[in-house]
Amino acid sequence: MDLTLQRIGHRYGGMPVLQDISLRIPAGEILCVIGPSGCGKSTLLRLIGGLERPDEGEVLQLGDAPEGCLNPLTYVFQDFALLPWRTVEGNISLVLEDHGIRGKAARAVIADVLARTKLSDFRAALPRQLSGGMKQRVAIARALAVNPAVMLLDEPLSALDAQTRELLMEDLVALWERQRFTGVYVTHNLTEAVRLGHRIAVLSRRPGRLREVIAVNRPIADRRAGDSDLDALQARLWDLMKQEALAADQELLDA
Repeated sequence: MDLTLQRIGHRYGGMPVLQDISLRIPAGEILCVIGPSGCGKSTLLRLIGGLERPDEGEVLQLGDAPEGCLNPLTYVFQDFALLPWRTVEGNISLVLEDHGIRGKAARAVIADVLARTKLSDFRAALPRQLSGGMKQRVAIARALAVNPAVMLLDEPLSALDAQTRELLMEDLVALWERQRFTGVYVTHNLTEAVRLGHRIAVLSRRPGRLREVIAVNRPIADRRAGDSDLDALQARLWDLMKQEALAADQELLDA
């Protein structure tokens, strides 16, 4: 499924948050969205996902969802959003229950996504028994269970330590290689952007405008930590947004 954003603008009260955002995200591409604090990255994701309606412009979903798709768009959040009284299996089954899928059919889906996210041995565990990285794997497995056309990922790795973040980046690449979903990935972390994004959209400080869209011309499966070309691209991204990031931080401090 392709996504097309046509001249998106949005305000909270009288404050403009986003202005004149136009983008096309083709099926099977991961677009990473970066920008200074408060520039509207998460708001943009909410508009794409239909949690809010833009004040200006429109978001179009073009093309067919994959066979067996239960939710065309699904979220993965920073805070995992797991129910603490449900096991790993129970947290995943919740999204299937919403669609009336239970019993043998549900168990087959759950077994598949647990295997894909390396959680098969933890199906009976409660969230309190899991590390942060494993909790996020459960959240990803739950998203995969509905076979989405588009994954919307809002800072999914930001609460994790560097080692766990590295492992989960590799996991996300492997999941995309197996089933090439469309993704919109919001992050503050430039390393994540250059490792996971086919393209990187750079927003200005508030109101967020599209400053530049940069293609990463290397297959995501071939990207590794310490790659000099990726380091150079990361430095370019920081040069592009550094002054605006400093200004945005000062605005937040003054507020």
